[in-house]
Amino acid sequence: MKSAVETLNPTRVRLTVEVPFEELKDSLDAAYKKINQQVTVPGFRKGKIPARLIDQRFGRGAVLEEAVNEALPKLYQDAVEEGELNVLGQPEVDITDLKDNEQLTFTAEVDVRPEIEIPDYSAVEVEVDAVEVSDEDVDQAVEQLRERFASTTVVERAAGEGDVVKVDLTAKVDGETLEDGVANGVDYTIGSGELLDGIDDAVTGLSAGETATFTSELKGGSAAGREAEIEVRVETVSERELPELDDEFAQMASEFDTLDEVREDSRKRLEQQKKYDQATAAQEKVLDALLELVEVPIPEKLLADEIESRKHQLVNHQLGQLGLDLEGYLKMQDKSEEEFEEELKEQAEKGIRTQFVLDQLVSTEKLNVSQEELTEHLMRRAQSSGMSPDQFAQAVVEGGQVPMLVGEVARGKALASVVEGVTVKDTNGEVVDLSDDEDETAETVAAETTEAETPVEAAEDAKSEGEQAEKKSE
Repeated sequence: MKSAVETLNPTRVRLTVEVPFEELKDSLDAAYKKINQQVTVPGFRKGKIPARLIDQRFGRGAVLEEAVNEALPKLYQDAVEEGELNVLGQPEVDITDLKDNEQLTFTAEVDVRPEIEIPDYSAVEVEVDAVEVSDEDVDQAVEQLRERFASTTVVERAAGEGDVVKVDLTAKVDGETLEDGVANGVDYTIGSGELLDGIDDAVTGLSAGETATFTSELKGGSAAGREAEIEVRVETVSERELPELDDEFAQMASEFDTLDEVREDSRKRLEQQKKYDQATAAQEKVLDALLELVEVPIPEKLLADEIESRKHQLVNHQLGQLGLDLEGYLKMQDKSEEEFEEELKEQAEKGIRTQFVLDQLVSTEKLNVSQEELTEHLMRRAQSSGMSPDQFAQAVVEGGQVPMLVGEVARGKALASVVEGVTVKDTNGEVVDLSDDEDETAETVAAETTEAETPVEAAEDAKSEGEQAEKKSE
């Protein structure tokens, strides 16, 4: 076999492969055997029909077609390896010449990973917010804890700010009650803003048994995004009572004995969270700065697949779970379809560029993923998904997603190595040390930017699936 590679553009090549006919012998034998098992000729047992009779009865062309389809995947893969190509997705195969007992010639156009040169990024400097926890931050955290231990008592008076009302709701659009527009026994804290716009004004001043009507835009369900007339009936009014902020509260609400200890613990927790947020912000800014330095051509089909994948994930999964369609979502976001498509394209481009650049760094820096690192990452992913580690691990293995997890860890390490090589300062001008949990935050940023299994990985997986190559050649 002889092959040649022609570069069509930075992300696409054309392979031209010439195969002497004698190299197709095994495939021809397999073709005769397969046809033998599929056809019947009087006077011959199935599987015992002579090759010359198959040629006479069914045509030599049918045998050649079967043999070529059987041989193409391996021939293509051999040419890819010979050309040392890093291909993405399935090839477009065209048989240009097939001469019986002489030669097979075919071409295969396929996307490839672009060659990327990582420039010197040591001069990059980014700024992040300083980690500062104020007394007001601590007060707010303690107050939130206090809210969790509030008690309620039914009262015989009109509802007011901060009261908890149990209400029945009926939503109508164009005078018709929606099938999913009735909800009974809903608890709502007046002033929380957690239900419908306009409900606070509607229920304030109402006593048990009284009703009011207001207009609001529905946030979910079959009429999401549309204006509806809402009837609200108050069943009960309850007054919330907050516990006193004292040592007794500390002992009830925490493992500490004093309120001062609760406040100190809240300060430490807030500081840890702000450090994590600071590290995440630094990773994101460093990644953006790195992407600005690198020229990354993107295969057109890969980009189209990524855009479609992200759109499908949003519409069929995220919005579907909320009872929203794309039209309702765009109305709520006050975006046109064109603006939505442009944002989707920008996100897709950034995701692909991020994966290409970080994967190049993994290769350049020869970064490996240990079993311990993979296990730690799996544990974090399991926790964020709400599954047990064993359940998550089983799902990953059964779904063939272990390479995806390895890629996430490796890309996280690559991003962490970049952060180590740049300067990160806070808004006070102090250099920030991100050595704690650096790999973890980098993995999160890298994974969120590129998503779970990106089309880059899916495209690389596809290169080993010979069935598609066969179909292209038919």
